[in-house]
Amino acid sequence: MIAKEHISMLANGKACGRRYRVRCLSGTNKAIRDACTGKTVDVKVIGSCEKCSQNELVLSQEAFAKIARLALGRVNINYEQI
Repeated sequence: MIAKEHISMLANGKACGRRYRVRCLSGTNKAIRDACTGKTVDVKVIGSCEKCSQNELVLSQEAFAKIARLALGRVNINYEQI
């Protein structure tokens, strides 16, 4: 599974290949129940996302679908480097 992260987190490209374990915490709209699947997904950073916010990971659709309902598009996450 793959992800991209904000350019400031990439350390001039040296962080490409970094791996994270990602878990969905909630939907961005708290009124939506069952946004998260309760699973985690391990992703590998393959590049930068210039339009993302700092501390934001952009997951592939496959990775996102492992942790949340794909139709939501955005969720609050917790991630740790592995």
